[in-house]
Amino acid sequence: MLRVAVMVSGGGTNLQAIIDAINDGKITNTELVAVISNNKGAYALERAKNAGIKDILVSPKDYGTREEFHKALIETIDSLNVDLIVLAGYLVVIPLELIDKYENRIINIHPSLIPSFCGTGFYGLKVHEAALSRGVKVVGATVHFVDKGTDTGPIILQKAVEVEQGDTPEILQRRVMEQAEWKLLPEAINLIANGRVSVVDGKTVINS
Repeated sequence: MLRVAVMVSGGGTNLQAIIDAINDGKITNTELVAVISNNKGAYALERAKNAGIKDILVSPKDYGTREEFHKALIETIDSLNVDLIVLAGYLVVIPLELIDKYENRIINIHPSLIPSFCGTGFYGLKVHEAALSRGVKVVGATVHFVDKGTDTGPIILQKAVEVEQGDTPEILQRRVMEQAEWKLLPEAINLIANGRVSVVDGKTVINS
């Protein structure tokens, strides 16, 4: 049974997609043990409560230094005895110590087809604003393992979404969520939970 913690800063729509997929049997062999947020007002914490999942707040505002926050965050995650950490819209930089400790056990969802529109500064609506500004015809989402770079870890799954005439960043963001993010993240977790993902020479291999 794969023990999963989801880290999220905001509304938690990707979290809800994971909860629903577990309930619907689309993710198997998986237990969602906790939802961790840096934001006291995150609706994701309510989603966790409603689903009977442990909700945990670890906020930088409650600590004097970033080092103290990082220590508390790592201790919290260690105490949960998790196999996989899922970043589902978590807008705080992950400490390098955590990445080392959980190598190839942290995944992230990014709202573009990496390597396009990714890296420092590309998050949330900024990704979709940049895509529309560039005039691309296809966007999408990527699930990848987290390494010490920004959006540079091994790619697990990608899904393309067409840009439509008259799209605004908000409309495009919603379509990418509905058509790509909410499908990819549960699929990636299910693959990992069933031992079908391995990392070889910095790239992922999906086993049948």
